[in-house]
Amino acid sequence: MICPKCGSSEHSVVDSRAIVKTNGIRRRRECVKCGVRFTTYEYQSLSPILVIKSNGTREEFNREKLIRSIQAPCVKRPVSIKKIEETAEEIEKYISSIAEAEVASSVIGEAVISRLRDIDKVAYIRFASIYREFQDVTEFREEIESLEKNQL
Repeated sequence: MICPKCGSSEHSVVDSRAIVKTNGIRRRRECVKCGVRFTTYEYQSLSPILVIKSNGTREEFNREKLIRSIQAPCVKRPVSIKKIEETAEEIEKYISSIAEAEVASSVIGEAVISRLRDIDKVAYIRFASIYREFQDVTEFREEIESLEKNQL
C-alpha cells in the first residue's frame, strides 16, 4: 500500500473490521511520513478469472476497475458508493458462478448495464451510450424510448 497523499509505503494499520456481507476486510491506515489516514479494502478471491477483452487479449478480473466503470456514469447522480460497491459485488458473484476460468468482457458489460437500468436511468443511458457506442442522437432517442416503454 502506498499513501495517496505522499506516496510513502510506510504506514500503520489503525483499525481493521470484517465486512461480513462481502467477505472482506476494511482497514484504516495512517501514513508514518505525512500522517494522512486512508482506507483500504481486501477481498477474498477464490480463483482468478481472466477477462477476454473485445480485441482478444486477456487480463485478470479487477474489482476496482469494475467499480470505476459503475461509478463513472453515476457522477452527479443520487447513487451512493455503497450501492455501487454492492452492485460490483453482485456482478463479481455472478461472474464467478458462470465462469470457470474466463469470461468475455461483453458478459460483464451486459451485467453492468442491466443493473444500472434498475438503479438509475440517467446513469444507464450514460453507460449504454459508451458501451453500445451510440453514433448519433437517434440512437440516444431510441434507447430512451425503449426505456420509457419498458416502464409502462
